[in-house]
Amino acid sequence: AREGARVMVADRDEALGKEVAGELGAQCAFQPVDVADLEQVEPMVKSTVEQFGRLDVLFNNAGIGSFGQTPDIDPDTWHQVIAVDLHSVFYGCRSAIPVMREQGHGRIINVVSRAAEGRGPLNSAYGAAKAGMFTASRSAAAETADTDILVNMLFPGMTNTAIWGRDMPSMQAPEVVYPTARM
Repeated sequence: AREGARVMVADRDEALGKEVAGELGAQCAFQPVDVADLEQVEPMVKSTVEQFGRLDVLFNNAGIGSFGQTPDIDPDTWHQVIAVDLHSVFYGCRSAIPVMREQGHGRIINVVSRAAEGRGPLNSAYGAAKAGMFTASRSAAAETADTDILVNMLFPGMTNTAIWGRDMPSMQAPEVVYPTARM
C-alpha cells in the first residue's frame, strides 16, 4: 500500500480485517472470506476485480497449525488444517489464474514452509498441507509457463505471526519477509 498498490485484505476475522484495511489507507478494502471455502474465495476474487479493475498479485498466506502425534490428531483438526493451508491455495489459484490469463499478467505467491519436507515430529497435518502446496505450486507454475503469470513459493522461515498463538519475539518480524515477497 505504501508503494501505491491497491490492496484487498481478505480474512475471516472481520474486525481485524477492517482494522488492517483501515490502517493501510483509502486505496485498500476489506472482504470477509474463509479461504477454506471455494464459494467464498471465488466471489472475493471477483469483488477484487470489480473494485480495483484487475488482480495483479494473489498472496496466499493463510495458515493454521496443529501439533501432536499422528495417532492423537483429531480427524476434524486434520481436515481443517488441510482445508485452510492447502485447499485455500487451490481455490485461490483456481479463481485467480483465469483472471490473470485474461489480463495477460499476474503473480501468485504461495507461502510454504520447510515443514513441507516432512522433517519435524508432531507436525503431520501442517507438513502434509505444506507439501501439497509445494506440489500444487509447481504444477500451477508449469501450467502458466507460457504466459506472463508467475506462480512462486515463499519459504519465509520462522516468523512471528498469529499461527503460534502467542507473541514470539525471538522470531523474525513479518516485515522482514516483505522484500523477498516484493522481489
